[in-house]
Amino acid sequence: MRGEFKVPLGKLVRVETEVVPAVPDGPAGAAGAGGAAGPPGRLTGTRVSGDFFLEPDEALEAMGAALDGMPADASKAQLAEAVRTALDGATAVGFDADAVVVATRRALGHATAWDDHEFQVVRTPAVSPLLNVALDQVLTEELGAGRRGPTLRFWEWDESAVIIGSFQSLRNEVDSEGAARHGARVIRRISGGGAMFMEPGNTISYSLYVPGSLVDGLSFERSYAFLDDWVIGALHGLGIDASYVPLNDIASPAGKIAGAAQKRLAGGAVLHHATMAYDMDAGKMTDVLRIGREKLSDKGTRSANKRVDPLRSQTGLSRAEVLDALEASFRERYRTVPGEITQDEWALARTLVETKFGTPEWTARVP
Repeated sequence: MRGEFKVPLGKLVRVETEVVPAVPDGPAGAAGAGGAAGPPGRLTGTRVSGDFFLEPDEALEAMGAALDGMPADASKAQLAEAVRTALDGATAVGFDADAVVVATRRALGHATAWDDHEFQVVRTPAVSPLLNVALDQVLTEELGAGRRGPTLRFWEWDESAVIIGSFQSLRNEVDSEGAARHGARVIRRISGGGAMFMEPGNTISYSLYVPGSLVDGLSFERSYAFLDDWVIGALHGLGIDASYVPLNDIASPAGKIAGAAQKRLAGGAVLHHATMAYDMDAGKMTDVLRIGREKLSDKGTRSANKRVDPLRSQTGLSRAEVLDALEASFRERYRTVPGEITQDEWALARTLVETKFGTPEWTARVP
């Protein structure tokens, strides 16, 4: 049994292991009362390898020994604690205990890799931003229910909007007079994170709908970088020196390019979406959003105008060309098929607009 994990901007970690049945309690290893299943099997012969750097050499064997004997259904926290104990006092470069845990859980079949899935790639037509945020909830729920496979969707919208995070205060984040002056509807999405000002044609937005198994073993922070690693590669292909800035930004030396957000539903499905500035009107943005000094304090700038650097200024490409390049990069990396939104999914989204996203109760749920 083998599992691998490539650390974003780091090194490859490979774990090979076997699982041997545990002997149940009771006479001659018989099953418990009522034929209940015995205890889970345990790991044995575990070996950790990769192109990382590690000192001293003995720490490599220590990681495998620490995982040996662990139950096959051990939690992520239990596995991580065992590996961290083995690495105590060692110097690990290009990986950490969490990376070993992901590779271990992939070997055991608890976690999946990109290559285990086939992704639908969808470009939806220009619809209202309200319908777009409703589609995000619908498609995530449909994935969790098993009625849709993993999907990458590129948005298009037909009117200006301010889309705020699920937990943001409406009056503290949005200048209502500025929004009205620029014809921007205020919409609350289901994911956390910050507000974004969108006009037709000035940003590039995409959503990934993936099973929780794809990010199994990853911290929330690491899952952001993991799910957007393909974007970093695509931007590099366009000549942009892009990198991930924790927790959820993509930036270049010239400024912020994009911000991402996530929502994990009870059914195990994960929504991960991001908005990238293509040709942002910074004057309008600062007129609509209340961007205070505290928000800028950890960004190394005193001006919101300098925080966002559009893709147009860095590539000289049209928005359509950038979109094509992003889609091509994703298709080159992963197994994909053309996709579409079903009529039932559109209908569910329209119902959610009427009952949730278009209501003042939802929009102002945090006044």
